[in-house]
Amino acid sequence: MNNTYSSYIDREKSWLTFNARVLQEASDENVPLLDRLRFLGIFSNNLDEFFRVRYAAIRRMSLENSETEKILGVAADQLLKEITVIVIEQQAESLRILNEIEKKLEKENIFIINEKDISKDQEKFIHDYFIQKVSPALVTIMLNDLEEFPLLKDTSGYLAVKLTLKPSASQQKSSNEIRYAVVEIPNTINRFVVLPSNSEKQYIILLDDVIRYNLNNIFNIFDYESIAAHMIKITRDAQLEFDSDLSKSLIEKISSSVKDRRVGEPVRFVYDQDIEKDTLEFFLRGMHIDSSDSVIPGGRYHNRRDYMSFPNLGRHDLLYRENVPLPISGLSLEGSILEKIKKKDYLLYAPYQSFSYIIKFLREAALDPKVASIKITLYRLAKNSQIVSSLINAAKNGKKVTVQIELQARFDEESNISYSEQMQTEGIELIFGVKGLKVHSKICVIERIEEGKVKRYGLISTGNFNENSAKIYTDVTLFTSNTEILKDAAKIFDFFDVNYKVHRYKHLIVSPHYTRGRFNKLIDREITNALLGKEAFIKLKMNSISDFKMTDKLYEASNAGVTIQLIIRGICCLIPGIKGLSENIEAISIVDNYLEHARVYIFANGGDPDVFISSADFMTRNLDARVEVTCPIYDEDIKKELIETFEIGWKANVKARMHSSDLANKYRRRGDEKPFRAQLEMYNYYQMKLDVIAETVR
Repeated sequence: MNNTYSSYIDREKSWLTFNARVLQEASDENVPLLDRLRFLGIFSNNLDEFFRVRYAAIRRMSLENSETEKILGVAADQLLKEITVIVIEQQAESLRILNEIEKKLEKENIFIINEKDISKDQEKFIHDYFIQKVSPALVTIMLNDLEEFPLLKDTSGYLAVKLTLKPSASQQKSSNEIRYAVVEIPNTINRFVVLPSNSEKQYIILLDDVIRYNLNNIFNIFDYESIAAHMIKITRDAQLEFDSDLSKSLIEKISSSVKDRRVGEPVRFVYDQDIEKDTLEFFLRGMHIDSSDSVIPGGRYHNRRDYMSFPNLGRHDLLYRENVPLPISGLSLEGSILEKIKKKDYLLYAPYQSFSYIIKFLREAALDPKVASIKITLYRLAKNSQIVSSLINAAKNGKKVTVQIELQARFDEESNISYSEQMQTEGIELIFGVKGLKVHSKICVIERIEEGKVKRYGLISTGNFNENSAKIYTDVTLFTSNTEILKDAAKIFDFFDVNYKVHRYKHLIVSPHYTRGRFNKLIDREITNALLGKEAFIKLKMNSISDFKMTDKLYEASNAGVTIQLIIRGICCLIPGIKGLSENIEAISIVDNYLEHARVYIFANGGDPDVFISSADFMTRNLDARVEVTCPIYDEDIKKELIETFEIGWKANVKARMHSSDLANKYRRRGDEKPFRAQLEMYNYYQMKLDVIAETVR
């Protein structure tokens, strides 16, 4: 197919459209108020990462004067301008939403006040809080006399301060001296300070305003006439650069590179639009912010990602009801989980079901005298990881534990380095992946000696082995003792060890060598069946599709009459529903309380569906430049379960938006159908399965 760029949606704009869906959740009056604030925080955090990674990459291309139109479909500098326009509009909308939420919170007797609203009763608390907690943590820098402007971190917010000094007796009024300073807002102190109250009303003040209220305390050595403080924020290029020193270990190189990230080129500068012009110009000049950077006027407060941790104030009525994770039918957390898995496969769908089964699986293996070894891949880990604790426990019990840990998991590099050092100290064998490839697969293989022979048990997942993210990310994990699948999984660990040898896999589909080709064959089979008049459909649930070749393949299938249903949370470069191109393709995105993260792929196969779970999206990096694992589902009950859960997602008409060429994020409405909120119905589905089993037992 000879497609032009008009056959695809621009990747960056599609991502910004996804983030606009997050902003829609913040704007939705049906979402509880405190959760609306959380969505504002997620929107802001997403945008920070976008600028640190994607915007920064396009900016580098622009500065290198490479032929960007061949890669991007548009000149890089033009795309940067278009992105900035979109972001300015989104930032303005987020500010409007924040103001609306604050007004609604006031009706709930929750007041977010600033330094001008402080009452006499609150003065002493705020003064004491500043002296005892805030002042010792402050970094304040006077700027005028410095030879070099200080490095501002992109993980912090700053107050840009302008001091207009009183003229001395010998000076004329017109010659007032201006001094500039910058105050770093400490990350070590909660951004939201809850004030004591003797009434039903609850008051919160931002740390920024606690500092503003105490500016005189900070700058009392200066005899100033006026003082002004406005918030600014810098975002830097997050690309890691590795030196070629062969004497350094990978850990040393990545540690050094992460430190260098602090001095990455600025790519975005956000400022309070009420800042005085001369103050703004002073900071832009000092920080060498130029036209290739995104300069965005904003509101009084930045780093709104902190709203993800806004205090709940005990107001659970202003939050989504928390559903207790359900047990897996037939699988107990009290008996032996390995003995159960020996008899049949089980599926865990988090957060609807409890992640504790994965911890139990590893804890049992750590203690079981018959278990000889544990091999696992780790990508992102919880802050106090029970996974790592279980693996260390196993090593202490004499098991051979091998961990492939991805040191280049973006923004988790420092955490993974720390865990690596901890595990190495405890005698765990570490593998740091394959040169040039990130290891993004999520697999675990346990080898147990039974009757003198090795018997394998394993996990294959769509998500990270991370008990914290499992509370908010939807992911599926297969528990299996299938000999053939786990034989393939063991080969992947051999590949990590000796990666010049390309293994052949009979069951698993493994990137970078086989995934693209195998999915092409699966799609070709559906095309053939459609042309033969057989049942032909493709149902794909994933995070993103941005690979043009895979998009073209789906267009080809659509034109052959294959019905294609796509549930794609994030980037979707494919344009659905275009006559002669994609008329048999429909694509939706579900954005709700949980982050949709599971990858489930279903192919009709002429009436006997093939079902897969995967760590890979249809993105070029997942197909060609990472180690990914796609696993076939052979257990008929689990296959049926995954098909049914896909259908639940496909019925969504409350939190589902349609992917379209106009990037309009229109909600999917289905005539007079009753509202169908997929995530709520998914929980009900698993609850009902338990009720049916309980009724059968009775």
